[in-house]
Amino acid sequence: MFNDVKTYTEAHHVRLVAVTKTRSVDDILKLYQAGQRDMGENRVQELLAKKEQLPADIQWHLIGHLQSNKVKSIAPFIHLIHSVDSLELYQTINKEAKKAGRVIDVLLQFYIATEETKFGLDYREALEIISFHKNNTENFVRIVGVMGMASLTENETQIRKEFSKLKTYFDQLKEQFFANDSNFREISMGMSSDYKTAIEEGSTMVRVGSLLFR
Repeated sequence: MFNDVKTYTEAHHVRLVAVTKTRSVDDILKLYQAGQRDMGENRVQELLAKKEQLPADIQWHLIGHLQSNKVKSIAPFIHLIHSVDSLELYQTINKEAKKAGRVIDVLLQFYIATEETKFGLDYREALEIISFHKNNTENFVRIVGVMGMASLTENETQIRKEFSKLKTYFDQLKEQFFANDSNFREISMGMSSDYKTAIEEGSTMVRVGSLLFR
């Protein structure tokens, strides 16, 4: 199934992030050997354990909720943090990136679903982060786009509406704040159950797990 998903995403010029949470090192190596390099983990502890056992050229994505006290351990190497959902977290990432001597790419995670359990920003909170970012004299964070998770439902109309909302947020931010910034280009949305719908609604990056291991 990995080859089918990879072929589909490549045909649509969309980046595939393989979600490897709960998967063994051997399972992940099979994807690596098939050419996959972008791997996504939800938990920092699990990410760190796997990183030590896997090839160094894997690009690790932190796709789950990130606690500020865990940023330090991933700051030296993380490729992309998908889940910036507060100004406090942004500021912590900036501080730890400076200590690590590098710039860390992040996505602003928006709350677009109906479930109350999901994390994410509303538009006003996102503007607060961007305002801080634009006025910060020492930026070690690069905001490269947005992320969101649709509701866990089989109602495709609802899912499509939520993805469309995230795309609208992206377009508004791009026009207002990042019009001349070519780095601000990512819309991370879509998982195993809805990645094709997400791509139709403008996703540039999908986070697919269970499908790849069938």
